[in-house]
Amino acid sequence: MNSKSQKSLNRSVFIPTFLVVLVAVTIGLLNNEMLVRVAKDVFYFSLSDFAWLYQLLAISVLGLVAYIFFSKAGDIRLGGANAKPTFSMASNFAMALTGGIATGVVTYSVNEPIIYLGNIYGETANQSFAPGSAEAAIFALARCFHNWSFIPYAMYSIVGLMIAYMHYNRKKEFSISATLSPVIGAHNQRPVVKSLIDIVSVLAIALGLASSLGAGLALISSGIEAQYGIQSSPVTWLILSLLITAVFVTSALSGLKRGIQFLSSINAYIFYAFVVILLIVGPLSYIFNLSVTSIGYWLDNFFLWSFDTKESGGEALVTWWTMYDWSIWIAYAPLMGLFLARISYGRTLRQFLIINWILPSVFGMVWFAIWGASAIKWQLDGSLDLIKVITDHGAVAGLWGFLQHLPMSALLVPLAIFTLIISFATAADSMTSTIASICTKNIRADEESPKSQKIIWGLSISAIAFIMVAFGGGAQGVDGIKYLAAAGGFTVLFLFILIAASAARVFVFKKETLDSQERVSREQLGVVNEQPIA
Repeated sequence: MNSKSQKSLNRSVFIPTFLVVLVAVTIGLLNNEMLVRVAKDVFYFSLSDFAWLYQLLAISVLGLVAYIFFSKAGDIRLGGANAKPTFSMASNFAMALTGGIATGVVTYSVNEPIIYLGNIYGETANQSFAPGSAEAAIFALARCFHNWSFIPYAMYSIVGLMIAYMHYNRKKEFSISATLSPVIGAHNQRPVVKSLIDIVSVLAIALGLASSLGAGLALISSGIEAQYGIQSSPVTWLILSLLITAVFVTSALSGLKRGIQFLSSINAYIFYAFVVILLIVGPLSYIFNLSVTSIGYWLDNFFLWSFDTKESGGEALVTWWTMYDWSIWIAYAPLMGLFLARISYGRTLRQFLIINWILPSVFGMVWFAIWGASAIKWQLDGSLDLIKVITDHGAVAGLWGFLQHLPMSALLVPLAIFTLIISFATAADSMTSTIASICTKNIRADEESPKSQKIIWGLSISAIAFIMVAFGGGAQGVDGIKYLAAAGGFTVLFLFILIAASAARVFVFKKETLDSQERVSREQLGVVNEQPIA
C-alpha cells in the first residue's frame, strides 16, 4: 500500500456540497432567523414523524453489531490474515474515543443527569416519581447510560466496520458508496450514484460537525463567564470559534499520525486524570451504589426506552434528548466510519468492535457514573444547587457550577476549558480530514487529503456553528445547535439504513461468501495481535 495514487479534486462532490454550505452561511449572515427556522422545521419533522424509524434502526444496529462480535465473522482480519495493525491498541482506542465523543461527554456528564433530576425542561413530566426524588436520581443516571453507551457506538461501529471490510478485504475504493455494493450491486459504481451518496454524506457530516462546534462554543464561553466573569456574547463566540478552528485545522494539516494521534493522546490522558480526580474527591460510595442501581433500572426499562417514540416518555425527554442523540450519532456515522476504518487496518472485526464499540461504551458509562452521580449527590444533599444554575444560565452551565465546587477549582476549570478545546479539535480534525477525503478522487485510506480542502471546510463549518450558537439559542440556550444536528441526521438517515442492510447481507445472510483466508486462528491472533507499525 505504498504506491501513491493520482489524487484530484472530485468536483461532482465538492462543488454541490460546498455551494450548499456557502448558501447556508450566506443566509445565516443575512437572515439568521430564516436559517434557524428552517433547521427547526426539519428538527420537528424528522424527530417526530420518523421517531419510530430512528428507534427501530437503533435497536437493529445494536443487534447486528452484537451478532458480528459473537459470530465467526469476528475472526476476520481487516487486510487479510497476515495484516499487521498500524497503531498500538492504546493509540487506536485513544483516537477512536476522543475522535468520536468530541465535547459531548464533557458537556452532558453533569448537565444531562441534573436536567433529568430536576425536570428542568419537562423531561420527567410523564414519569410517576417526583423531581428531586431518589427514583428521579436513579432514572437520571440510567437514562444517560442508555443515551451514551452501546446503542450510539454501535452506529459508529457498523459503518466503520463496513467501510474497512469493503476496502481492505474486498478491495473496493475507500468510500462510503463502496459499502452499498452488497445491496445495490454495480449501481453504486455509477458516477451519479456515487456522487449523490458522497454529497449526502458530506452535508450530514458538515451539519453534525457545525452542531458539535456550536455546542463547544456555548459550553466554553459559559465556563469563561462563570470563572472569569467575561459575558458570553457573539464577540466571545467568534474569538473562540477562530481559536478552535485554528487548532484543529493546524492539526489536520499535520496529518493523521502527527496531528490526530498527538491530540488524541493528550486528550485521553486528561480524560483519565479527571476520572481519577473525581474518584478521589467525589462521594465514592454513593457513586458505586447509584451506578449499580441505575444499571439495573436501565436494563429493566431497556426495551421500553429503545422502542418509545415519545408516547410513553413524552416529547421533552424522547424527542429533545434520545431522538436528538440518535440523529447526531447517525449524522456523524459516515464520517466516523471513514475515520475508524483509516486507523483499524490489521485488526480483526472483533478487535475492531472491542476498540470502537465496547470500550468507548464502557468509558462513557464510567464517566457519567462518576461525574453524574457526584453532581446528583451534591444536588440532593443541598451542598450545591445545579438545578438553579442551569435554570438561570442555560442547559450547558451546570458543568461549571460543578467544577467550581471541587477542590482546586481555580486549576480544574481552566483545565476543563483546555480539555474542551482539545476534545473538539481532535474530533474536528478527524472530521475535516475525512470530509476533504470524500471530496478527493483516487484517495486511499493511508493517504492524506489536500490541505487546501481541509482549510476550506474547517472555516466554512466554523462559520455555520458560530451563526447557530449566536442566533439560535432558544429555551435551553442550545436549541439552534440541536436543530442543526437533527437536520444532519435526517440527511443521512436512509443512507445509514442501506449501510446497515449491507452489513446484514454480508455478515448474517450471506456468510458463505466470506473468504476463509480472511479469518485468523487463535495462534495467529497471538502472533499478529500487537505488532503496530507506528
